[in-house]
Amino acid sequence: MPIDPALKRDLQTKAVQVRKMILEAVHKAGAGHIGGPLSMVEIALAMYFKLLRIDPKNPAWPDRDRYILSKGHSCIALYSILALKGFFPIDEVYTFDAIDSRMQGHPDMIKTPGIDMASGSLGTGASPALGMALAARRLGKDFHTWLHLGDGEIQEGQVWEMAFIADYYKVDNLTAIVDYNKVQQFGFPRDENLKRRFNPITQVPDKWRAFGWNVIECDGHDFDSLIPACEQAKATKGKPTCIVAHTIKGKGVSFMENDFNWHAKVPNKEELEKSFAELDATLAKIQ
Repeated sequence: MPIDPALKRDLQTKAVQVRKMILEAVHKAGAGHIGGPLSMVEIALAMYFKLLRIDPKNPAWPDRDRYILSKGHSCIALYSILALKGFFPIDEVYTFDAIDSRMQGHPDMIKTPGIDMASGSLGTGASPALGMALAARRLGKDFHTWLHLGDGEIQEGQVWEMAFIADYYKVDNLTAIVDYNKVQQFGFPRDENLKRRFNPITQVPDKWRAFGWNVIECDGHDFDSLIPACEQAKATKGKPTCIVAHTIKGKGVSFMENDFNWHAKVPNKEELEKSFAELDATLAKIQ
């Protein structure tokens, strides 16, 4: 079912704002990732402004839902959304990657409010997410744990060890979301003039089904597709669910979309202004 039109318009407006915050923060820092953060914006917005049971004034609330950004290099998107939600001032986002800033290049659960798990080395968010879900069951808590994975990240073996155990224990209070943008850092073997890397993992939905998970596919940029998929996942009982969210790397800025060069490229002043003009045009269409 389509979501409330007013909520959808608000989320779409926030998506433009978050993309501008990502671009400006990385530009100011002179370092950071672009493509992956831009592809995850709608997923994280749906979490923090519709789905998660959280309290920005009490980030350590024991009964809160958990959101684990396992692909930690995309954390500038998460910082921007946490700021909009009120976990810390928006201005702090623009201290990204600076010495002594709480907005480090990978999220720090000790220093940064709202971060449920520190992550950096890819794949390492999966096992803690499963642990949190199992702990909720043992403690009689009803919080839900959401695990946000990158599609390149799921080439890590630790992810599939988690998937096996989650199925074994029928952990239905755990949902994995794969940000399936299908573009990794250095291009792929079919691109003869590029650095050679493996293709992204293929047949993603089938692999999760093979590990015993319920699988839902959705458009990761369409709130009318994404939010119902998440609600369906949370309502599923007897097995964990994986949402395969089809996304576009660099989403929202046409010259960055599906271009691996923007995985971690810093926009210069001209590119920043060009991207802002495009995002402002998108915003005008929404409003």
